[in-house]
Amino acid sequence: MLQNSHIGAVVFFVSDLDSTRQFYEGTLGLETSWIAAAEGEEDGSHLLAHIGDAVLVFFKGEEKPARTPIIVFSTGDNDIHRMVEQLVACNVEIIAPVQHAPDGGLTADFADPDGHILSLYQPPTEVSQKL
Repeated sequence: MLQNSHIGAVVFFVSDLDSTRQFYEGTLGLETSWIAAAEGEEDGSHLLAHIGDAVLVFFKGEEKPARTPIIVFSTGDNDIHRMVEQLVACNVEIIAPVQHAPDGGLTADFADPDGHILSLYQPPTEVSQKL
């Protein structure tokens, strides 16, 4: 199912976005940028650090075991709804059903056998259907 996907992002929950930006931009030399929170989100802005074709995404929040980092598989033109149905058919635990991502794409979270969260992401340019 994921053989044609690629890792598009790694998501971290961090205690301080400003110090995170200083480390990844100032110390490691990565390009960073802010994205505004989507309507209805409480946490404000999020930080992105760009590395090759992938992105590190930082949300302010408590880091908990099995919650972060979250590996995000970019589905490309694959139908995220169909992929989640395939996961359900394989008895995979769905943590968060298909929902809108802050950038207009779609996302869904599921757990591996040890409870680590993995995520599917369908970019907004590939979203051709509504929830």
